[in-house]
Amino acid sequence: MLDREGYRPNVGIIITNDRNEVFWGKRVHEHSWQFPQGGIKPGESPEAAMYRELMEEVGLLPHHVKIIGRTRDWLRYDVPTHWIKREWRGSYKGQKQIWYLLRLTGRESDIHLRATHHPEFDAWRWHQYWAPVDEVIEFKRNVYLNALHELSRFLHQLPEWAEFVQNRQNHDDKYSLAE
Repeated sequence: MLDREGYRPNVGIIITNDRNEVFWGKRVHEHSWQFPQGGIKPGESPEAAMYRELMEEVGLLPHHVKIIGRTRDWLRYDVPTHWIKREWRGSYKGQKQIWYLLRLTGRESDIHLRATHHPEFDAWRWHQYWAPVDEVIEFKRNVYLNALHELSRFLHQLPEWAEFVQNRQNHDDKYSLAE
């Protein structure tokens, strides 16, 4: 299901713990990490798709999480042509996503990456809130930054993006001088 501009409706999911760290999943048999995400089926609301994807990819049920916020509008990214299946080239541009910010209210042991026969992730970890912007594949980077920035207003005692970048730069400078 594509919209008129060639974007597939999708949801992105950011799960936080009580320290405002985020769930960061490693894709099965790959060295790439990302937030859970997935397509919205015809007739499905973004929230229903989010709960379905949450169960399929992370094994969490609605009572394991609390919705803290969501993006106001769609965030889009283009997929590089060489990543697009040949039969979709010319009609498919990328994804448009509504992002949800969730708080894990259940236990970490409720996370079950093999909840379905086709797992998306084979490992996960808690990560600093802003760190995924630097680590996600390049073509998703702006969407990640925009989603994290928009949703950061729902969290307390979270450093701003600029403060995170400055601290990272200070850390990198400290270690480059030591070499």
